[in-house]
Order: sequence, then C-alpha cells, then structure tokens
Amino acid sequence: MERLVCVAIGYLFGLFQTAYIYGKLHGIDIRNYGSGNAGTTNTLRVLGTKAGLIVLAGDILKCILAIAAVRLLFAGGVHEDMYYLLAMYAALGAILGHDYPFYLGFKGGKGIAATAGLILAIHPAFIPMGVILFFGSFLLTHYVSLGSLLVYAGFLIEMVIMGQMDLFSMPVGHRIEMYVIAAFLTAMAYWKHRENIKRLLSGTERKTYLFKKNKEAMN
Repeated sequence: MERLVCVAIGYLFGLFQTAYIYGKLHGIDIRNYGSGNAGTTNTLRVLGTKAGLIVLAGDILKCILAIAAVRLLFAGGVHEDMYYLLAMYAALGAILGHDYPFYLGFKGGKGIAATAGLILAIHPAFIPMGVILFFGSFLLTHYVSLGSLLVYAGFLIEMVIMGQMDLFSMPVGHRIEMYVIAAFLTAMAYWKHRENIKRLLSGTERKTYLFKKNKEAMN
C-alpha cells in the first residue's frame, strides 16, 4: 500500500507541467511548436534560454518535492528500512506524471529534468556522475539527447553498484525493487527518445546552444 501511495503522491506533483504552464502564460501551447515536447529543451529552443532555465528548475523541483513529501509522510518507525525505496516510488510517480499527464491527453515531456531531481534528492553519491556524464557530453557535442541518455545509463549502472555495496542499508528485496524501478525509468527514457536515437545514429540530431539563438519561429 505504501508503494502505491508514494507513486500517487509523485504523480500529483508530476502533473505540474512547467513547460505547458509557462507557454500558456506567454500565449502558446508549447506542444504545438518545435519538437512538440513539453520539456526544457523544446522550451529553450522556442522561448529562449531564460524560459528553458525556468522550466528546468520547475521540473527538477517537482520531483524533489515529491520525494520530500513521501519521506516526511513515512519518516521513521516501521518504514525506516524503506526510506530510499519509497523515495524511488515517489520519483517514479513524478516522472510518470510529467511524461503522461492525464489532463493533457497523456502528452507531456520526456522526464529528464524530473530525473535530475531524482538524482539530486535520492543520494549525494549519484550527483557527480550525473553532472559529469551530462555536461561532459553536452559541452563536447551540444546534443542534449545524448547527455540525457548517458545520464540514465549511468544512473542505472550506479544504482546497481551502489546497491550491491549496501549504500542504502536495506534488505536485498528492497534493493532489487530499486533496481527494477531504475531499469523501468531507463527503458521509458530510451523509448521517449527513440526518434532522437535515430537522428543521433544518422547524424541529423539538432544541436542546442545555451548562449546562442535557439528560438524556433512561432508562425
């Protein structure tokens, strides 16, 4: 029951569609422009760097808040050894809510910024690798999609390694659940990026520059 509650709480936080709301405040539905994705990269390209950074912060924050809410709700007592597992379920819900918001016809983002919130909130040990993989690849190639895919692959591998090193101090069964959640989120991210993967392989993926003009025409 606790697991379902955590997913539900996370999903509610994930429904706060930062890109969609920001776009509406500026008179557009972000899903009708650029790539049609309600996420950070498309917002940056359509509305500019400031908009992209605001959306990034909002999408990161909603996953962090979901994890914080679940940790407060189930703090201490019988749930002590489920601390990290319940946080993972909350993040799962938040990313599902971001990717598949029911009130927008299940057409949301790709969950990468929300996943950054998961990496920041789950345990400090995951932060350095995430930063190195994303910004290292992005600064070298300017492919946001490549950095995102590498972060997820790294997160899954690191989750298993850290779990086997007993970083989370929990029963084996709970650790396996965490691995399964991480694997599911990775598979979902790669599925959401399937077109990006095709373009990366064909050399036609669009590059993104933080301090150069990225805006798509909106007419």
